[in-house]
Amino acid sequence: MIKSVKPFTPLQYILGKEKFFGLDFIVNEDVFIPRPETEILVQTVLDTIHDPRSTIHEFRILDLCTGCGCIAIALTKNAQKCKIFASDISEEAIKIARNNAAINGVSGDITFIESDLFKDIKGLFDIVVTNPPYVAQPEFETLQKEVLKEPRLALDGGRDGLDFYRKIFERAPQYLNNGGYLIAEIGYGQRSAVKEIIEKAGGYKLIDVKEDQHLIDRVIVAKRDEITNNQDTITK
Repeated sequence: MIKSVKPFTPLQYILGKEKFFGLDFIVNEDVFIPRPETEILVQTVLDTIHDPRSTIHEFRILDLCTGCGCIAIALTKNAQKCKIFASDISEEAIKIARNNAAINGVSGDITFIESDLFKDIKGLFDIVVTNPPYVAQPEFETLQKEVLKEPRLALDGGRDGLDFYRKIFERAPQYLNNGGYLIAEIGYGQRSAVKEIIEKAGGYKLIDVKEDQHLIDRVIVAKRDEITNNQDTITK
């Protein structure tokens, strides 16, 4: 029997579950509901991993802002020779992500870390993948009431929706291996602004942009500059 719920509660929260990349996930009001658009983010990472030109034998991947764990778990289920870490600032989100890993049989294959972005992250990675909060604060007045039931922590990208991109692109080079990738989902109309953030941060080149099913720019792929032997390498 379905319990009584408040008006405008998303169906996924009422049922307590959602499908993503063909897998089942627990969701509640502590986590953002996975969207079909984010499957493009996962597929972009998989394409990068399986690129026949790659010389990496085991990819170290960090899923930043993991939420319910859908990205990290989908990658684990569909990629080989990867070591995957997933982090989130929310303790409750990490608990749900761990449960989802167990449901999908990958509990022992993902390292979950409670961290405010890179604060408690150690080591270097070949790929940092992220679907950060990117809703601009003025847009909250126009969001559907169902969306407003989702955690603001997972939605609020600051005044212009770009706060997390600035923080992530500024710090990510310290956590990326030579030639590593930062692959991120972006919001509607944010391509040019994120491109400027990448250029200002330095240390990357924007190498690809993927569109979603509505032909909206949805995923950006940036590659960390190669460092030659006579340059100082960044270590962590």
